[in-house]
Amino acid sequence: MRRFQARIYGLAFHYLRDSEEARDVAQEIFIQIYRKLDSFRENENPVPWMLRVGRNLCIDRLRRLKARPPAVDIPAEEASELTASGPSPEAAAETEVQRRLVYRALDGMTDKNREMILLKEIQGLKLDEIATLLKEPLGTIKSRSNRARIELATRVRALDPSYGA
Repeated sequence: MRRFQARIYGLAFHYLRDSEEARDVAQEIFIQIYRKLDSFRENENPVPWMLRVGRNLCIDRLRRLKARPPAVDIPAEEASELTASGPSPEAAAETEVQRRLVYRALDGMTDKNREMILLKEIQGLKLDEIATLLKEPLGTIKSRSNRARIELATRVRALDPSYGA
């Protein structure tokens, strides 16, 4: 659990966009993983299996939240306050500006493309692992990954034309 807790919380946070909801779901994910340990094949990489369990629970939670939306919306700035480490305060501030820019761009992306960026770029899964997780052909995953990266880059540049210049 200690080895994967940050990764599971990160997955939940990216889906739910709320730190408290992400903490709750992360706990549920570990409970579900424990309950389903008998379905895990020991010779496989555990990360895609755990992310599949986590993804399913996050999607279930999102469906419940959409059925009963919260009374008060939480500002996006408060929901994405993760500390960034850097060698100096200036570097940390620049990293934070870039991170917020990417998260703003991610918020505007289509659900499928945002999920692809989350799984590949943030969670670090390989394309074949994503294909297995999403039960899609590898070729479809490759093209979705490419489209997602293009959409993210386009949205980042639209939010900040000087980015990458």
